[in-house]
Amino acid sequence: MPINPNFQAEAVNHHIVSWLRNYAANAKVKGFVVGISGGIDSALTSTLCAQTGMPVLCVEMPIHQAPSHVSRAREHIKKLKERFDNVSGAEADLTPVFETFRKQVPETENDHLQQLTLANTRARLRMTTLYYFAGIHSALVAGTGNKVEDFGVGFFTKYGDGGIDISPIADLTKSEVRQLAKYLEVTESIIIAKPTDGLFGDDRSDEDQLGASYEELEWAMEALENGKTHTDFEGRQKEVFEIYRRLNTINQHKMLPIPVCEIPDNLK
Repeated sequence: MPINPNFQAEAVNHHIVSWLRNYAANAKVKGFVVGISGGIDSALTSTLCAQTGMPVLCVEMPIHQAPSHVSRAREHIKKLKERFDNVSGAEADLTPVFETFRKQVPETENDHLQQLTLANTRARLRMTTLYYFAGIHSALVAGTGNKVEDFGVGFFTKYGDGGIDISPIADLTKSEVRQLAKYLEVTESIIIAKPTDGLFGDDRSDEDQLGASYEELEWAMEALENGKTHTDFEGRQKEVFEIYRRLNTINQHKMLPIPVCEIPDNLK
């Protein structure tokens, strides 16, 4: 990942923790709930929440999960509990719930669409679970999406991992997430692990699904913001730019408010 030389990890850390603490106080809630995947985004988010001093519940929600994801998630929660006495952990094995759901809905001949829809179903089951825990603990669900995922390519599930109360790291690129995670001494195995959404029950990475790495997508995001077009590039750069622009376009429905059909005043 490229290093942002202007990134002030200590100051950013303080800013986010202060923001979390103030938001929770104004919302009159007792703490935070974070879904832990074994990836760097959820590890960083939970660490930031832990620094508020408010109760933080880290929830594992395996659904036919790859063993490497489970082990990294448990390693992170164990380490975080050792560092912060306001952190606790919980596990909700959603595999039986997911399998019951699968048996109740029809199959389709389009295997790609079915697998994609079931992957999104996993994310939505997890969202429902996080809100259950948040409800019984009077807590906020803290999202784990970064800037490129949430506002660049829309790499999240609407009403799944996109269903949250607050978004602490959504203004940080993946590179900045890594810089802040290193500063906060997040477990090295998590920092170096290939990013994956873990929604397909295997080890496919985000890059496998997106067709470009986060480094490349960050570059394309900046290029588009600076008014560049595909005609400004050749080869791999042109390919990545077009991947980013396509995903940014088709996923606008995730990033924009829900469209409301406004009725003219003369009709009501």
